Amino acid sequence: MKTLYDVQQLLKRFGIIVYLGKRLYDIEMMKIELERLYQSGLIEKQDYLTAELILRREHRLEKQRVEEGKTHD
Repeated sequence: MKTLYDVQQLLKRFGIIVYLGKRLYDIEMMKIELERLYQSGLIEKQDYLTAELILRREHRLEKQRVEEGKTHD
């Protein structure tokens, strides 16, 4: 697992598809769903930690992208 797409595919295996219309919100909801899967014992600790790191990175990058877009307005 290396990309946001990989995390989406992991969630999809459990019937979880996240689309809220804003990428930042999507990432935040994926974090919530991922945590619920882990707490329920449905995914391994290593998969959880890897996916969590990917989501953190993507959240940071998306937040930077949004903030940079606002400074150019």
